[in-house]
Amino acid sequence: MASAPGVIESIIRNKLQTGLEAKHLDVINESYMHNVPKGAETHFKVVVVSDKFDGLTLIKRHRLVNDILKEELKSGVHALSIEAKTPAQWEASDKVVESSPNCRGGFGK
Repeated sequence: MASAPGVIESIIRNKLQTGLEAKHLDVINESYMHNVPKGAETHFKVVVVSDKFDGLTLIKRHRLVNDILKEELKSGVHALSIEAKTPAQWEASDKVVESSPNCRGGFGK
């Protein structure tokens, strides 16, 4: 059974949906994969598809997402993995969200 989204996850979802008019959006709390307290909201992966990415390089897409989430990144979100695609790229893909690697404990341990 999936748990209800946390407060930070909901804020991230709302900000990205509104700011990017997302055609597709996955917000995945990956905090459980790290050495953080149970229920933490510190590590996220987002998969966002938006027309606003058309003509933008990958780095500009990531900067746009980071700018939208700047308050969350300043106040507790420790890690943010971003997959930012145009609708055409999303349609041409297999539409599968790759699993993140297991945490190695920091510093490549």
